[in-house]
Amino acid sequence: MKIAIACDHGGFELKEAVKAYLESRGDVEVTDLGTNSAESVDYPKYGRACAEAVASGEADRGIVCCGTGIGISIAANKVKGIRCGLCTNVEMAELTRKHNNANMLAMGGRIIDEETGIAITKAFLDTEFEGGRHQRRIDQIEG
Repeated sequence: MKIAIACDHGGFELKEAVKAYLESRGDVEVTDLGTNSAESVDYPKYGRACAEAVASGEADRGIVCCGTGIGISIAANKVKGIRCGLCTNVEMAELTRKHNNANMLAMGGRIIDEETGIAITKAFLDTEFEGGRHQRRIDQIEG
């Protein structure tokens, strides 16, 4: 599985921890789209870049982080074909995959700790979409 990952300064430390986890799994190829420090940058640039990588098929899924996860998820969701779920716990990550077939995950580096972020990432990658009635709803979103 190919995973694109990006962040702003508020999500930098969380992104680095998640990236290390992804690289340790052995079953994913990671593309880091930045930022590469905790120096202040604008999150829309990074959210859009990651979303475009997923929407174009360059990546199977994307993970984005900012301070809260809110701004970068909004930026990602502006790209056609993206369903970016903001998750603060494992149950949310499982349900955004099962029910929403989310192709991107957003998290907040100022909201969750690194251990929680890794657990959320694991759930996001390892949970399958249930289809069925949920597909009808995805079709309405994509409409």
